[in-house]
Amino acid sequence: MAGTAGRARWRGGQQLDLRVHTSRLITSSLSFAPPGFKRWLSSPVAAPRVCVVGSGPAGFYTAQHILKHHGGARVDIYEKLPVPFGLVRFGVAPDHPEVKNVINTFTQTARSERCAYYGNVTVGRDVTVAELQQAYHAVVLSYGAEDNRVLGIPGENLSGVYSARAFVGWYNGLPENRDLKPDLSCETALILGHGNVALDIARILLSPLSLLRKTDITDGSLAALASSKVKRVWLAGRRGPLQVAFTIKELREMINLPGASPVLNPADFAGLEGAVKDAPRPRKRLTELMIKTALEKPGKKTVEQVAAPREWGLKFQRSPQEVLPTADGKQARGVRMALTRLEGSGDSAKAVPTGDVEELECGLVLSSIGYRSLPLDPAVPFDTQHGIIPNSSGRVEGVPGLYCSGWVKRGPTGVIITTMNDSFDTAHSVLEDLQVGVLDVSTSREGFGAVGSILRSRGVRPVSFSDWEKIDAAEVARGKAAGKPREKIVDPQEMLQLIGH
Repeated sequence: MAGTAGRARWRGGQQLDLRVHTSRLITSSLSFAPPGFKRWLSSPVAAPRVCVVGSGPAGFYTAQHILKHHGGARVDIYEKLPVPFGLVRFGVAPDHPEVKNVINTFTQTARSERCAYYGNVTVGRDVTVAELQQAYHAVVLSYGAEDNRVLGIPGENLSGVYSARAFVGWYNGLPENRDLKPDLSCETALILGHGNVALDIARILLSPLSLLRKTDITDGSLAALASSKVKRVWLAGRRGPLQVAFTIKELREMINLPGASPVLNPADFAGLEGAVKDAPRPRKRLTELMIKTALEKPGKKTVEQVAAPREWGLKFQRSPQEVLPTADGKQARGVRMALTRLEGSGDSAKAVPTGDVEELECGLVLSSIGYRSLPLDPAVPFDTQHGIIPNSSGRVEGVPGLYCSGWVKRGPTGVIITTMNDSFDTAHSVLEDLQVGVLDVSTSREGFGAVGSILRSRGVRPVSFSDWEKIDAAEVARGKAAGKPREKIVDPQEMLQLIGH
């Protein structure tokens, strides 16, 4: 989930509290059911077997909707990691536990007698999509975006430059990022991007340890942050204040962060009050909060701010041209930025270089410019330019019986609620195709019976949902001992040993 990884924020101009609204929205999902569903559900038909690839929000919401609206369907969810929940576990910030409450809903789905979870199975390697299609009446690809967009500038590969995706994965315990070891020995960090993920990273870098210790941040990243020298974080974007992608909740959290002072330049906001008069309410309120913060006189400094002054700020209309190396050519020492002017207005405004440049000194550069989906299997069509599987309402173009949902369907944008509705849309397409006979269920399919044999022959041992619950219990117990909600296990081998694999 891109610059808004794991969020449940805005819908139709209104801020959503995920805890209050999730159940209400799930109830309203009945509106997705096609006419005549009830009559069809009561008629005797063979049980459709559906396979979902990916156990993040897109996968679970797709499964949930199919199970809810087809009383006979069986859904198997495959996941490459031993543990489920995707970006809810590995993307949502550790200090946002309320956003992770959707895990309770997903757990209910996984415990359904018509749903099964198979972790530790990499589709495309351990089992092919073609083999899944042989075993199931329908296959839904919901595997998300497992790569990041690159800056494409000189110096991007210098030591001290990291993608936001890898950095977030590191502090959230994503196994592939557990050995990242980011260098936090400099005083100034630069985050490229103005989305919620960028603000998440800034907040984690500057948060008092007393706050982080109470979260499920990993033990290793907490130790690294404890010895961090970073005390200043700049967030730079190509466009202006009216184009920022972060939401007001994240901005307010950042402004109110204990021990850290916002540094916003009033000149960046000159004349904007008039410009946002007729803007949509969320954009108007967000801009007004930035203006208010920029114009506020610094108040009395707290004890923490005097003892260890920390600050953060937003830089606008700056586009990275080059990461500048230290004298030995190995480490980042700064970024050369092209100054830009805006052509057009609102969300469609484009940043055009003015010809002027400036250098910003920093030893840590974090690129937060979005996530990117990758092709899963040569048999699946893939649009490399847009990073999506070509589809119509989730039906994969040219491949009957194959579907997609979530980021791999529409691109890495939106929040948890967006993904929920998108997944319900795909599930609706599956249900519709079952109803009208596009999917032939007259021939029974073996589902995991067939896939399990293939996996055994290839030496792959799947992890069940009850296996995950043992891992979960171990993490919670370790966390309790440390005064945290959980201590995530970051090594897949350790997870597998724990469940006797």
